[in-house]
Amino acid sequence: MLHIVLFQPEIPHNTGAIGRLCLAAGARLHLIKPLGFSLDDKQLKRAGLDYWQEVDVHVWERWEDLRTSMPLDAVLYFIECQGEKTYWDTSLSAEDLYLVFGPETRGIPPSVIRTEQCLSIPMQGTRSLNLATAAGIVMYEALRQRTLAGIMP
Repeated sequence: MLHIVLFQPEIPHNTGAIGRLCLAAGARLHLIKPLGFSLDDKQLKRAGLDYWQEVDVHVWERWEDLRTSMPLDAVLYFIECQGEKTYWDTSLSAEDLYLVFGPETRGIPPSVIRTEQCLSIPMQGTRSLNLATAAGIVMYEALRQRTLAGIMP
């Protein structure tokens, strides 16, 4: 299964948009607390439209709780600006693939990230992208690769 992980997301409309992307791609959304909003937030539901209740979303108290629940053969990538390898130069077709995105204002903390598993999105003229845009870019490349490999959502 394709898993999208938002580590301590701060902006509700980004999370709502990513939830809608997950639903469209057949992916599971994981939210790591603390969240910068309530799951009842109007902006979250507005961005997710009327699809939010259909999103396969799991909320975790701590990163370690999610990490210990992952299958042993799960493949995990952190999507961050400092990644030395691009997402398109990486196989994203693992059976259990977890793509981890950090909070909008500060990224994934060094205590969580593993640099050897860090991927970047090439950019010119800006240091970062909107979180929902970044998640969509990488999620759909993973979906493309998984479809080519015969792994359906």
